[in-house]
This record gives sequence, C-alpha cells and structure tokens, in this order.
Amino acid sequence: MPINIPENLPAYAKLCEEGVMVMTTERAQRQDIRPLEIGLINLMPKKEETETQLARLIGATPLQINLTLIRMTSHESRNASKRHLEEFYCTFEETRSRKYDGLIITGAPIEHLEYERVNYWNELVEVFEWARTHVHWTLGLCWAGMALLSHWRNIPKRLLPSKTFGCFEHQLIDARSPFMRGFSDQCQVPVSRWAECTRDDIARSPALNLLLDSAESGPCIVEDASCRYLCIFNHFEYDNLTLDSEYRRDVDAGRPIEVPRNYYPDDNPGRAPRNKWRSHGHVLYANWINYIYQTTPYDIEEIGLAQLPR
Repeated sequence: MPINIPENLPAYAKLCEEGVMVMTTERAQRQDIRPLEIGLINLMPKKEETETQLARLIGATPLQINLTLIRMTSHESRNASKRHLEEFYCTFEETRSRKYDGLIITGAPIEHLEYERVNYWNELVEVFEWARTHVHWTLGLCWAGMALLSHWRNIPKRLLPSKTFGCFEHQLIDARSPFMRGFSDQCQVPVSRWAECTRDDIARSPALNLLLDSAESGPCIVEDASCRYLCIFNHFEYDNLTLDSEYRRDVDAGRPIEVPRNYYPDDNPGRAPRNKWRSHGHVLYANWINYIYQTTPYDIEEIGLAQLPR
C-alpha cells in the first residue's frame, strides 16, 4: 500500500513520476486499516531532497504509512524556505503528545561540533528521551546515529583525519537480524562523513549489536534492541548524484576535497556514476517497516507501555 503524504508536497509529484505508490489523505481515510505512523525529524539543510529520498524508501512497502515531517522547535533553518516549513512541518513541541510506530532522525553536517555546542542539542536529547515512551522503533541516520549512541551508551564520536567519502564495500555481520533479511554477504553503500563510532568502542557495550561493517569505512549499522533504535551511519537513501553534487559543491567553493572513491567509473568525475546501493536500501527500509508492523501495538496509545517482543 502507498505512503500518505500531502498532495502538494514537492516529493509527491516526484515520487509519482518514479512509480512509487502515494495517496491523498481523502483516499487513505476510506481504507479500513490502521496506517503506520512514521515521524521524520529532518535536520538536513536540503529539506525537500531528504524528504523525497526517505519517502521513496518507506513508501515502497505494501503498507499504508502516514508520514509526519517534524523540525526542531528551537532551531530556525537558514536553507529551507520558511513557507515550505510552515506548510509541511510541525515542530517537535507540536507533536510531542503524539505516539509514533517509527521515527527517523536524519543527520546534519555538524560532525565537527561537540554535541553540546549544537544549538538544538538540549531539545534533541528531549527527543531521545521522549522516544522511549512515544516511539516504537527509531532510526538515527549518520550524525543522529552517533548522537544516539553517545546519549544512551556513552559511545564517543571520533573525528577523522580526512573525510570518508565514496561508495565502500560492506560486509554482513549478523544475517539473523530481522533488519538484514535479504542482504547479500557484501554490498556497497555511499559514505560521506568526517567522524565515526569505532567498532572497538561499540564492542565494549554488550547492549549493541553490529549488523553491517566495512573494513575501509568502519561500522555502518548498529542495533540497540533494549532502547529500540537502529543507527545507520551511511547513506542508503542517497540518489545517484548526491555524492556528485557534494563533490562539485566543494570543488566550486575551492575547498580541499578528494574524488569520492569507487563512485565514478574508473574514478573519473567526467563519467556518470552508477547506483550500486539502491536495492539494499529498499531491503533495509522494508525490513524496518515490516518489523515495526509485526511488533507495534494495534492501539497506538499502548506504545511505550510494554517491553518490545523479540
């Protein structure tokens, strides 16, 4: 079944063109099932691009999903248009009384900052605490995944000497995980970050389970079942040209940047990159949605009141 998003959201037309099933609120209300409620806290500067990328993945399952776009109450975006935010986004303060089957928290290009220096850090900590009683399962992407591990397990964010940038080979570590069903033993995933949580630090916490790892770029997916969240440090949601646009942006700005590794054919930026990760991205997000569907209470108000079944 399709994802339920506003018909005038820019992502709606884009997803229709791509063949992703979407529906209007009026049509969704005529279906006699409970849709899954998924919140997206979008911390990325290019809001519309990120909305489309993630809606594409969670809208590809056979389940009806209501997607709520959420922004930080205490932070005013300098990149997204005020009109777009006012029309399509709720603040966290406006949604904190609601419960969600799933919550996605995106990363943000602020890895170089200490967490406490981020101007919405205190509110984000409130989100992490709130999610324990108001969200069935949470996804933390890139920087947000590192922040979750720091908050709940005291896992440090370690700055890298240079940006890990490109499309890197990853190895499946735990094929038994419901989130990894259908994954190949090896897959390629886009990576674009200046920091990491190391496998040694992760291994020190018995609550954490490393699911996908890379010899070159480090841990990719970490599960914390007791706190009901999944950290995904790399970018299954990226479009074909996302790394390309990041590379050309930095080149045009005169910033030091290496050609993203294993991304362009023959590492030649003059040749169009090929998508090597799309299928695994769909498998991962479909597994997450399916696991939520199988384990979330039918009465959404019961979320947070009982231990998650395993």
